[in-house]
Amino acid sequence: MSDVISDIKSFEKKFKKLNKSSPRFVSIQRYFSIGGVIKAYPCEKEWPKLAYPNNVVLESKLKEVREKRKMFSEKLNSWKKTHKSASNYHLTNQMLKLKEPLYWKHMAKMAIDSDYRKDAEAVKLPAHLVSDKKWQPMVKMFVNDLDYRKQLSETVRTSIAYKKDRKVAKYADELKNFRMETSDKQIKELEKKINELNETESALKELQVWAKE
Repeated sequence: MSDVISDIKSFEKKFKKLNKSSPRFVSIQRYFSIGGVIKAYPCEKEWPKLAYPNNVVLESKLKEVREKRKMFSEKLNSWKKTHKSASNYHLTNQMLKLKEPLYWKHMAKMAIDSDYRKDAEAVKLPAHLVSDKKWQPMVKMFVNDLDYRKQLSETVRTSIAYKKDRKVAKYADELKNFRMETSDKQIKELEKKINELNETESALKELQVWAKE
């Protein structure tokens, strides 16, 4: 007669002579850890006869595991791309800026216009981010609109918010760091889940072998 077993202690109690260091025993532990149940009964072989789960049930569980892993793998790849994009943010923009006429207009003004240079240095104008759509409008206005330039320069000089760190593009660095930290966390969590699913898949495959004996 087979009993329903749902934890490793009950399994050990019922089948005392099994090798606890064997891959199969480890697989059964993993199976119990994910909420699996077993029905087994003694037979003439070393291992008891597995009545449940049968091969069909195990194949269904394997399908679920593989679908979850596929979903997590896709998310992992997406977060890795986010992390790579964030880590390369400044390097990418340093290269892209060279293709922007607006950047060279800024550089020309820096060279010949001392008043412009003074304002640009005061606000630490993020001209190197000119190819970033988030910063391009502000750089464009600064380069082309004298009133805007003076207003921004005055704001940076007098505002309490800029008293300690007069850096208009500080937000760009903070956003980059936030994206890297967030993606790092997500990558670690997803890698852990994928590793756990790999362990579950191995356990289910071993139970399939057992079910066919």
